[in-house]
Amino acid sequence: MEEKRGKMTVEEAGRRGGLKTAQTHGEEFYSEIGRKGGRIGGPKGGQRVRRLVEQGKAREEE
Repeated sequence: MEEKRGKMTVEEAGRRGGLKTAQTHGEEFYSEIGRKGGRIGGPKGGQRVRRLVEQGKAREEE
């Protein structure tokens, strides 16, 4: 069987990169960037929809 060199799928590259990051930085790194992303990104999905619905109801009552 012929061995492929220099070619890998995007999936394989992501997996290898994630494993390498986990080895060099550890679990704490992933926890910290997850918290930072939550703070920076602000409200997501359902929270935003809930806020917009509340605003719409408030305007209807006026």
